[in-house]
Parts: sequence; C-alpha cells; structure tokens
Amino acid sequence: MTKEELREKLQKIRCFVLDMDGTIYLGNRLFPYTPAFLQAVTRSGREYCYFTNNSSKNAAAYLQKLERMGIPVREEKMLISNGVIIDWLNHNCPGKSVYLVGTPDLEEAFRLGGIPLTDSEPDLVVLGFDTTLTYEKLSKACRFVREGKPIYGVNPDLNCPVEDGFIPDCGSMAALIHASTGVMPEFFGKPSRYTLQYLLSHTGCREDELAVVGDRLYTDIKVAEGTEVTSILVLSGETKLEDLKNSPTQPDIVCRSLEDLTEILEELA
Repeated sequence: MTKEELREKLQKIRCFVLDMDGTIYLGNRLFPYTPAFLQAVTRSGREYCYFTNNSSKNAAAYLQKLERMGIPVREEKMLISNGVIIDWLNHNCPGKSVYLVGTPDLEEAFRLGGIPLTDSEPDLVVLGFDTTLTYEKLSKACRFVREGKPIYGVNPDLNCPVEDGFIPDCGSMAALIHASTGVMPEFFGKPSRYTLQYLLSHTGCREDELAVVGDRLYTDIKVAEGTEVTSILVLSGETKLEDLKNSPTQPDIVCRSLEDLTEILEELA
C-alpha cells in the first residue's frame, strides 16, 4: 500500500481500537513511539481506545499499568475481553452461577459485573487466561464439563507475548480441557462477533469508521474479517512478515509498528 493509499484509508477512521501487549508495549516495556502515535491520533481529531484479549487482569490493573508507563487513560477507554463475556452472561444467562477458572483480578471483574461465582454445582464454566492455574482448578472444570455444564472461554489466544518470548494463554488451556473432555469452549474475545458488537456499541462508530490495530492475525485482524472495519497489523509483537504468506486472514494494512502510522496521522491533523 502506497503512502497515498494509506492516507486515503485512514481519512475516514473516527476511532482506533488498540491492542496492548505487542502493540503499544511488550511486557512492562512501553514502545518508545507509542506516546507520539497517541498524540497524533488526538491532534488529528480522532479517538482511540484500548481493547485487550488478556483476561488475566481487570480494567483497574491495566489503568494502573498505563499510568506507571506515563500514558494515563480514562476508564471508559479501557475495554477487555472480560467485559464482553460478562455483558453476554448478564443478558443471556441472568442469575446463573459460574465456576470460573481465572485469576483474582478476573474473579473481581465477574463479581463487580454481578455474576455469581461458585466452586460447587455451577450452572456453567468459564475459562480465562489463568496465570494462577492449578491442577485442582483444572480437574474441577473438566468434571463439571463431563457432567454436561456448558463451558465458555474468555479469549482464544494460544500465547501471551512477554519480554523474553511467550507464555501459554487461555486458548492453550482450553486445548488441554478439550483433550480431556472432548469439549472446546465457545470464545468471546477477539475475533468473535461478540467482541465486534461490543466495540461498535462502546465507540458509537459504524464499521467503516473503526480501525482495529494489533499484532495477531487470528485475533486482532480476524475480528474485522468480512466487515467494513479496517484492520491494521503491526509487526512489533507475535506476527512476523513471513507469517502472512500462508495465512487465510489478511490485514488491510501492514506496518512495522505504530510509528509508521504517526506521520500519516500528523498530515491528517
């Protein structure tokens, strides 16, 4: 895509939905070009918000992390896959109890969202990215699934990028449960249509006014597939340029990083 084509593509965008890990930072290291990009978005008269599939933390934890990195953000601009499934459960399974395989932060998000939690005879099972996973939790989840309880996954990511590589994410934990029970959870984070509707609702944008930016083909980019949403792949995280050759999911725009977008946005200011 030429610079002119890129400028034309970005002209109609009202809001950028930014992935976090691998896009604006890696682990605990903020990418040096992130502040300039955020400033360029604002100067151009556009909006941005964050959406992360990482269900191991709640909004408060991410707000504190960004504050420490020097990029404070309003609470309503911090969107997480947790919120997608909590909204869905409240609308479709009101009052039903959940056995939650997740971190204390995820448990707190569910409680604040009004979801009753239990570790005995739940109505359904929810699996998150549990960095506190134990064999006991796993065994209970599998037992409940074998008893016929439906299981839902917060996010389908196989790996979470960290400073020294990757660690297993919710999708890998779901694969373990599937291997044991024969049941794979239905997922709610990117790239599900649940997430797309959540984003459209929270931003107030039409599809063609929204751009999703991220480093993963199978979540960040795939959520826009078959829609008018613009997908922007950055090569600062999980996906490498050679991965595009055999991928059925292709982004509208490919950038080395957010830095490539900053100059264009400054021209649109």
